[in-house]
Amino acid sequence: MQLSGVAGLVAGALSMACGEYISVSSQKDSEVADIEKERKQQEKGPEARHAELMELKDIYVERGLTEELALEVAKELTAKDVLRAHARDELGIDVDELANPVQACVTSATAFSMGAAVPILAGAFIAEALPRIISVAAAATVALITFGALGAGLGGAALWKGALRVLVGGWLAMGITYAIGMAFDASPAA
Repeated sequence: MQLSGVAGLVAGALSMACGEYISVSSQKDSEVADIEKERKQQEKGPEARHAELMELKDIYVERGLTEELALEVAKELTAKDVLRAHARDELGIDVDELANPVQACVTSATAFSMGAAVPILAGAFIAEALPRIISVAAAATVALITFGALGAGLGGAALWKGALRVLVGGWLAMGITYAIGMAFDASPAA
């Protein structure tokens, strides 16, 4: 049982890490490509640069500035760093905070490992099947509620919503996994 749990933890952590790395790498590639398109647009000459400036001005007008002030702000920001201004306000990209695939990968693997360790530790030293199942389910329930509330709190959302969402998702995953094991006649006593 311990070996299966550790193998599941490692496989899950690696899967989450790879998925996160691929996803965030794609996001970063898109950000870099969008910034490159903006750079090429600026290189097309004075007419293109003027059109881009007017685009930026229009963004500021939509945010509530007057036409005159919006144009002044657009000119001032593009005079300092034209790509940074367009990336931030037109594309919604902070050039100093591009997506970081390695950070996302490590964070995802760490979070998964912490969550997966809870039920492993809760059942690792209990020999009888029924008490082990109850212990794992109880520990996993407490961990799911805790992690859900923690994530919601860090994100500024309602704690109970985050806790409930993670709890229901976790219970579904546990139930489906248990049902698949039973369908293949896997014994929880092993």
